[in-house]
Amino acid sequence: MRKVEAIIKPFKLEDVKEAIAAVGVQGLTVSEVKGFGRQKGHKELYRGAEYVVEFLPKVKLEVVLSDDKVRSVVDAIVKAAGTGNIGDGKIFISPVEEAIRIRTGESGDIALS
Repeated sequence: MRKVEAIIKPFKLEDVKEAIAAVGVQGLTVSEVKGFGRQKGHKELYRGAEYVVEFLPKVKLEVVLSDDKVRSVVDAIVKAAGTGNIGDGKIFISPVEEAIRIRTGESGDIALS
């Protein structure tokens, strides 16, 4: 099992959600987060005063999958979230030792479906 975490632009959430649903993913966790990468934020004007927005709003998606679905989900995220511009985001893939469904006590890949 693997955990796929993706940090994407907020306006791409619906596109990514639909893309990963199309490859058979049933569950998804979404968090609103703030951060920066190479773009290092930007300057804005508010009531005539300039200020720096260091942490940009992003969306973090998390999904735990069986190993055989990882590549198709990653490809779907890259295709749906990409704009070709700086700040499109990152994807992180980590091993997951175990998954357990609380309601039934099922574990392993069965707990993911």
